[in-house]
Amino acid sequence: MIAVVDRLRVFSLREFAVHRGRTVASIVVMAVSASYLIAVFGIFGSISGSVDRLAGGIAGTAALEVAGITDAGFPDSIVDDVAALPGVATAAPMLRTTVATPSGHVLLLGADARSAALGNNLRDALGGRLGSLLAVPNGVLIGPGVGHAEGESFALGTGTVTVAGVLQGKRLADLNDGHYILAPLALAQRVTNRPGQLDSILITTTPDADLATVRAAVTTAVNGRAVVGDPSARAAQASDGVKLMNYMALMGATVAFVVGAFLMYTTMTMAITQRRPVISILRAIGGRRTTIVRDMVTEAAILGLIGGALGSGLGIVLGRVAIGRLPPAVTQGLEVRLEYSLPGFAIPAAIVATVLTSVAAAAMAARQVYKVSPIEALASAGASTADFIPRWLRLVCGVGAVLVFAGAILVVVAHVGPIAFAAMGALFAAEIALGFALTVPIVRATAATARIFGSAGALAAATIERAPRRVWATVMTVLIAVVTTVGITGTDNDMIRSARGIFSSVAETDVWVSADPPDTYPTTILPSGLTEQVAAVPGVARVTEGSFAFAAVGGKRVLLDGFAARTNDSLYRAVSEQVRTAVLDGRGVVVTQNLGTALGVDVGDDLALQTPHGEQNVAVLALVPYFSTIIGTIGMNLDQLRQWFDRPGATTLQVAAGPGVDPGELLTAVRAVVPAPGYVYDGPAALVGLEAPLQQSMFIATAVWIIVVFVAAIALLNTLTLSVLERRREIGVLRAMGSSRRYTLRMILAEAAGIGVVGGVLGLAFGLADQWLVSLVSGDIMNFDVNFRPSPAALLFAAGALVISLLGSVPPAVRAARLNIIDAVTVD
Repeated sequence: MIAVVDRLRVFSLREFAVHRGRTVASIVVMAVSASYLIAVFGIFGSISGSVDRLAGGIAGTAALEVAGITDAGFPDSIVDDVAALPGVATAAPMLRTTVATPSGHVLLLGADARSAALGNNLRDALGGRLGSLLAVPNGVLIGPGVGHAEGESFALGTGTVTVAGVLQGKRLADLNDGHYILAPLALAQRVTNRPGQLDSILITTTPDADLATVRAAVTTAVNGRAVVGDPSARAAQASDGVKLMNYMALMGATVAFVVGAFLMYTTMTMAITQRRPVISILRAIGGRRTTIVRDMVTEAAILGLIGGALGSGLGIVLGRVAIGRLPPAVTQGLEVRLEYSLPGFAIPAAIVATVLTSVAAAAMAARQVYKVSPIEALASAGASTADFIPRWLRLVCGVGAVLVFAGAILVVVAHVGPIAFAAMGALFAAEIALGFALTVPIVRATAATARIFGSAGALAAATIERAPRRVWATVMTVLIAVVTTVGITGTDNDMIRSARGIFSSVAETDVWVSADPPDTYPTTILPSGLTEQVAAVPGVARVTEGSFAFAAVGGKRVLLDGFAARTNDSLYRAVSEQVRTAVLDGRGVVVTQNLGTALGVDVGDDLALQTPHGEQNVAVLALVPYFSTIIGTIGMNLDQLRQWFDRPGATTLQVAAGPGVDPGELLTAVRAVVPAPGYVYDGPAALVGLEAPLQQSMFIATAVWIIVVFVAAIALLNTLTLSVLERRREIGVLRAMGSSRRYTLRMILAEAAGIGVVGGVLGLAFGLADQWLVSLVSGDIMNFDVNFRPSPAALLFAAGALVISLLGSVPPAVRAARLNIIDAVTVD
């Protein structure tokens, strides 16, 4: 052990200090990979953790929950039916909904004394302070995060309430981060204008009761008017809304780790090349190859450990930022106030992943040590047999890459859903392996390109051919940057363009009115009589009502979309005229394609819809490719939605301007009659709002692109610098023979130009292929058809590779031109 520590201190730590740029680049690569993984764990751990904590804090010891099918809830008469069942110890009714207050949105909990038997976080408040609460007219108890003092009155829903007390203590403060209001059930129903309605019944069972038997009895008593399940079911439904972000983030983490592994491989290759004389001397004095390889792998593990640790800290910061910037459409309807929560396994998993990635990459690079003989201590770098790759190894890599490439394409084209994202990660790795198999053609093409630049280019070509491993690594670094740029930006453009085609009909509406912002689902019911007030505004030709609502269908949280005649609703316009007529006649519903898959229904099948008035069986008229951040959408007749799901009124108004009326002036006039906090916006703003969740979800992929290009540029600079250091002696000899500094500069630039051209062309080809395949994958995940279209900008990105290569070569080229001749030819 002492010997190992001494070797690491003398050789490894010294190398880390001398080559600080390379060390920092390696750590940065691993830190970026780890940060993505930690951010992914943090985002989804926070969402599921917050929902679980809220559900557990409210449910307490409850074994079952009767929940509303929509936010309209269900009749409170069900409580008595459930409470009378054998095995039911407590049936605690509750109203739970998010309401707006002057200090922001909070969770309103309406409950009575029966909830104290649940043993939840509210037990003490319901048991000990219920009397004082009822003694205050319109009195409520509030969490410490609401921001009001005892005795204060504030507006709540359709009424005004008075703070009878501020709940204190850790358990009460932790519940929804203290942002909740506890009100007597009758008061909560009154201020939300929902008399006789409940959102939940929490059920505890007697000690001798069989849970399955009680569940069956409760299900029978409810008779389809509500959903019976575990209190934790809300967390499972909440996860549906973040699957899109999940896939995008995991895709980013996969790409980051693949790129990180490759760049770690090139870093260790450079380290071995530079340390070849030291390695040869160690071999000459009796050092074993396995010991040297083990030490270098240990170096990589140390770099991976440091990178993983730093990346974990960065990932926590990124996760906290991401939680605050999640698209509103993703978090809408969760009820819970999101608190950052990182699972306990996250940091160890990220560090293990970075260490294993570093070790695997280093082990592949360290194979060169077995080819280094003691005599090579006197050989120039680049002239060693270790720099040449066996043909059999390239052949094996090539065949394996082609097989993986073909398999990944088959998986993607076959539309197998989330597995296709894993296939894309394998495809990216296969492209690197294919590049390794084509090392000889790549090096020859690079040398041929360099020869175009005259005699200086000829010398550069000779240098390129003498160091194939280094040149391949540099070309592949450029290739990765171009592939990532072309693939990600191209796919983003494809998705936005395709989504805009789906949503374009909403822009045809002159004015939209809703109670929710345009980048969220408009599920809040507008004030009664507002349709007539808007219709009376001068210049209004027509007002078309619409309604949206979240509902539980088949255990999934879905969006209901009510259609009326002449609506510009994008889902309505996505189906044929024949289907539209059938829906308006009440002969069936349209279902988004992803929801049809989740529910196992096809066109012509019957779909069972649970409603507060019992089960309704409807025919599926069409399955529609359609973007949605939740599990899916069901489009149906507006009157049916209102009647079946107890949702009178409208959540959106589509206002059409009369002939010759200026839409801008009409927008101002309509805004004047819509009470706060209603939203009034035009068609283009509605289109931007529908695209917003998609745009925000793409932020992760865009961040991957920026980071990969940045790290690749650093790696390129390091590699070109190494190229100059390897040739110090020969550059010194050339200068001693009379070559000018300008000639030396041209030689370095010619090498960089060859690398940039070949890397750019190959990157463009692979990038366009990746763009096509990722567009197919995105269509499965985004739930709509993403049409591939090559962008002219791809050519600019390929040209940018040449520019980056030339810019990256300028510092080492200037350094080479300024070398002191005597120092350059001196033997170290």
